Amino acid sequence: MADKIVFIVAAIACLGGAVGVIVAKNPVHSALSLVGTLFGVAIQFVNLGAHFLAAVQVVVYAGAIVVLFLFVIMLLGVDKTEDLEVDSLAGQRPAAAVVGILGVGLLLLLAVRGVQVSSGMHSGTGPLEGKANIVLLGEALFTDYVFAFELTSALLVIAVVGAVVLARRAPRQEVHPE
Repeated sequence: MADKIVFIVAAIACLGGAVGVIVAKNPVHSALSLVGTLFGVAIQFVNLGAHFLAAVQVVVYAGAIVVLFLFVIMLLGVDKTEDLEVDSLAGQRPAAAVVGILGVGLLLLLAVRGVQVSSGMHSGTGPLEGKANIVLLGEALFTDYVFAFELTSALLVIAVVGAVVLARRAPRQEVHPE
């Protein structure tokens, strides 16, 4: 019974945050609503017993990705209002409508097909090789894939430095009357 209550509360948090992302006029508020959605998903992971996935959800998505979104919002200065009557790209609204209709159609198709395929049984798998999955993930990341892991961290540092360099403004030149 407690699982159902947690599921309902987390689902309401997810849906409320998703609606906030769409409805919010301020992009910063929209990003903060995304944090609410991501925390709701993390609660769902905890409810399912996937504590590592919940921690990754909070640290990577709610932490790093939303902070990245906020940096982009602040750097681009999207606080200016735009005229929504003017299309910046010709034909983007009809194309968006077609993509939206196709997306809804695919979701309905998956919903119909998913009912036929799902058995409702719980997973019967356990830890591999007698070790916990997190231990195996750590061993794989820091042995077989250590070069790719370090390369990714270096690329992220370079991206942050590049963003800071691009965001810097040139010092103002004072005009001296002669």
